Amino acid sequence: MNRCPWCGTDELYVKYHDEEWGVPVHEDRKHFEFLVLESAQAGLSWITILRKRENYRAAYDNFDPVKVAGYDENKVLELMNNAGIVRNRRKIDASIGNAKGFLKLQEEFGSFDNYIWSFVDNKPVANHWSDISEVPATSKLSDDVSKDLKSRGFKFLGSTIVYAHLQATGIINDHLISCFRYNNI
Repeated sequence: MNRCPWCGTDELYVKYHDEEWGVPVHEDRKHFEFLVLESAQAGLSWITILRKRENYRAAYDNFDPVKVAGYDENKVLELMNNAGIVRNRRKIDASIGNAKGFLKLQEEFGSFDNYIWSFVDNKPVANHWSDISEVPATSKLSDDVSKDLKSRGFKFLGSTIVYAHLQATGIINDHLISCFRYNNI
């Protein structure tokens, strides 16, 4: 079975690739989970974050944006002492601020899902890459989304991280055309 080569043979990575990556997401909590995890990834590998995902779910109240938006200094200190997550104060502070921005987007657009999918008129972008070297790290779309999020106060969501979010949540299909998932999403 052909897969995108980036997942290698690591069981966790293969499961993520086969079952989750690129599948269109329309549930706000799942979007928020990816935003927290992807912003935590900045400067790290995605497999590192995947291995910490369950720890993040426990530490971040199963990615409930209402709860995360209400985190206070005591909760920040608790997170800073949690060896199961990335203990970077700026990333933790950003996740709390981003939760507040996420709630504002839900209020403005009815859901975060409505907001993020509006950039593509609710239709996934299907790329046609034959080699992993063709897959970009950013695009005009990720530039536009990142710029808009930043104008709304979001942090640690530059164009590269936003592109990863668009890929992960199926807004962009970047499975290689030779991958068994390309036409099966």
